[in-house]
Amino acid sequence: MSDSTIKAVLGPTNTGKTHLAIERMCGHSSGMMGFPLRLLAREVYDRVRAIKGDKAVALITGEERIEPPDARYFCCTAEAMDRLGAGKDGPHAFVALDEAQIGADPERGHIFTDRLLNARGREETMILGSTTLEPLVRKLIPRAEMVERPRFSTLSHAGSCKLSRLPPRSAVVAFGTDQVYAMAEALRRFRGGAAVVMGALSPETRNKQVELFQNGEVDYIVATDAIGMGLNLDLHHVAFAGLSKFDGKRKRRLTPAEMGQIAGRAGRHQRDGTFGALSGMRDGKGTPAEFTDEEIYAIEEHRFAPLTHLFWREAEPRFDNLATLIADLEMKPDEPELRPAPEAIDLAVLKRLSEDPIADSVKGAGSVRRFWEACSLPDFRSVGAGVHASFVKRLWQDLREGYLGADFVAARIAELDRMQGDIDTLQGRIAAIRTWAYICQRPDWVLARDEMFARARAVEAKLSDALHARLTERFVNRRTSLLMKSLGQDGSALPVELAPDGTLTVDGELIGRLDGFRFAVAPDATVADRKMLLAAGEKALPALLAQRAQWLAGDGIGELTIGNGAILWGEHKLATIELSDDFGTARIAFVRELSALPEASRLSFEAALQNWLDIRLEPLEPLRKLAAAAQDPAAGSEARALLHTVIAGHGVVTREDAGLQHLPKEMRPFLRKLGVVFGALDIFAHALLKPAPRQLLHALGVDKQPLNEAMLPVLKDVKQAPAGYRPAGSQMIRVDLAEKIVRAAFDARAKATPEGGKPPKRFFFDTALPISIGLEADNVLRLLGSAGFKRFAAPALAEGVSGPATPDSWNWRPRRPGGNPQRRTQHNRGEQGKRGKRSSNQGKPQVRSAQPPRKPAHEPARASGAFDALRDLLG
Repeated sequence: MSDSTIKAVLGPTNTGKTHLAIERMCGHSSGMMGFPLRLLAREVYDRVRAIKGDKAVALITGEERIEPPDARYFCCTAEAMDRLGAGKDGPHAFVALDEAQIGADPERGHIFTDRLLNARGREETMILGSTTLEPLVRKLIPRAEMVERPRFSTLSHAGSCKLSRLPPRSAVVAFGTDQVYAMAEALRRFRGGAAVVMGALSPETRNKQVELFQNGEVDYIVATDAIGMGLNLDLHHVAFAGLSKFDGKRKRRLTPAEMGQIAGRAGRHQRDGTFGALSGMRDGKGTPAEFTDEEIYAIEEHRFAPLTHLFWREAEPRFDNLATLIADLEMKPDEPELRPAPEAIDLAVLKRLSEDPIADSVKGAGSVRRFWEACSLPDFRSVGAGVHASFVKRLWQDLREGYLGADFVAARIAELDRMQGDIDTLQGRIAAIRTWAYICQRPDWVLARDEMFARARAVEAKLSDALHARLTERFVNRRTSLLMKSLGQDGSALPVELAPDGTLTVDGELIGRLDGFRFAVAPDATVADRKMLLAAGEKALPALLAQRAQWLAGDGIGELTIGNGAILWGEHKLATIELSDDFGTARIAFVRELSALPEASRLSFEAALQNWLDIRLEPLEPLRKLAAAAQDPAAGSEARALLHTVIAGHGVVTREDAGLQHLPKEMRPFLRKLGVVFGALDIFAHALLKPAPRQLLHALGVDKQPLNEAMLPVLKDVKQAPAGYRPAGSQMIRVDLAEKIVRAAFDARAKATPEGGKPPKRFFFDTALPISIGLEADNVLRLLGSAGFKRFAAPALAEGVSGPATPDSWNWRPRRPGGNPQRRTQHNRGEQGKRGKRSSNQGKPQVRSAQPPRKPAHEPARASGAFDALRDLLG
């Protein structure tokens, strides 16, 4: 391959290096690219697959292997790529290594250094990395062609900024899990949430979190410094929550090159980016986390101190025995630009187990190689060399005898197939299942390898989904995030949906509910979210309220009712009703919530409600006639005064309170034509005693008396007389029926009066009518007693005499002013109970009703209004 070209394409971030390498690889007949992250390898795999087709492209990582039989293009992690850049048919035409400067990393650097020195394409080789790598490439690969690419966009320092004021599309870089979680929690409160990217997450979870940010569901991402390792994000700003990190040995300040690698993720292609620190943050020593002027200059100008060395470890050690293997792995390089790699965890495990009795079983080159492969199992669980060595020891005990049994591996996978638990629990299970996925993809470790690998990958995918859901649930308030992006839009464009039960949602997220025409914020909203939710609701309210008002004015008009002096929709008050004094007109006043209606909708809705109200008020037409007559000067002052009294009583007034003594008799026909009935006990408008007007008066709040909606003839067990009723002993009777009973009594008296003669002192009256209406016998006496009637009990039949009993007789005497009708009838109630005591006075009628109180001798007797009542009843 001496004729192949080697190009070192160096430059800062956002220079299109990876894009150039993809184009070059697709121009060759075959190719292989190595990447620092499985996530980046997967991204490039999808891009190349879209160009070359599924059958031509392979993805090979430590935990995943998608390799079609005819694959010609390979996207790999650096550890998984062939160290020489070769495939099963020999060297690939094109080979590229991305982020080659990672060769200076103490932990993984020796892998990248080996690929940089040895992986070569048959026709072309590309080394992609930072400009800090240039001096080392010139010395280690003298014939390499140096290609420096400028950054497409400008990167500038934006100063410090509070977390609550970060611009959208920002990344917060934190160091340590606790700080990542704290930043994400704060962004959830301030900005609706953030995606989370950490090295401890599984690649699938990181993919989903990155997608959450890339799709715009959240505008912020919180990440560790892993964000600088080739992750292509649509970032505008990178904010550092700290400038120091623990590198495995000590806590130190980031180098300017490391700062630039992270900050350079801001800006994409031609769009400029910014970086800065979060104000108020401090480093480990208590100093403010602020960039120095030198660091700002270096980052903005992409001028960093060149790398002075790369870490190296023998990539092809000898496997004669464990001692030889360890010696080769600890061998020092010959080149001054290379330094021996610090002891990695695989070497640490190997050295520990080489001192264990289990090492006695490792004999021969094949066994030593297999033992080294077991020790190279990645520590996905991050448990350290000691605990990890114990796991490898147990693994080797099984591998020493051949293969791991399928049943054993399936049982271990099934133990991890549980989606319950918090974030840390799921991360632990994912680390464990990644270990088993790595074991299962080895070609000579597990029986039924393909099936076991598929099971492990399926469980990892399920756990990754569960972890993504937990992270999103904890660190993303999707509702707030959606609203923050929507509030700047036109209110009519806000994607608010109104459900049949009144709930309001934005893209499926509950923001509140519409109770009638009143918007209420979702009850689970925090104090910080309430203002935003109210703003979102108010933006969408005009259109929603107009839609609701249009439906109510049409199909929903039947759901409206009147109550408490207002128009109601269910339990929701729409408008108050203001009646005029003459009941001729009614004006409606909308509640405050309807002020959000657009003007045109409000006027249309008001007209519809007014028309509906006018129809509903038709039962009050008799009252309107009375009110109109009360305003007519031709009616005379006395008639108008009586009409006002009847109107004030909402159609009913007792005779004593009517002031009939002032009404000329010639005015009564005029009033009767208006529907006024002059009864012995009450003056009333008969049309207003029907259920419809009584219910309407009560619903309008005009009549505050209790209401019997059905206006039943007689009520029992009622303490206060409802509107349109009068007391009758222990019962209440409707005033028109009370008048009917009293009229029947007067008719009976009139029939007993000889033509042209005087009315008899006593007459017979059948109480079948009041009893048929529902009055009890005692209460009949109380009602008739209030009209001046007294009952005289008939004598009982003599002993031994048979036949019908003599009916009781009645007498009527006009009530005197000041008389107490209730007291006059008290004796009547107990009269029947005393009948048994009359045997000694048979034949002598006993008066059991109280006599009206006598006037004092010095007070002249006055005629009672009962004569007028009798005259009214008899016409």
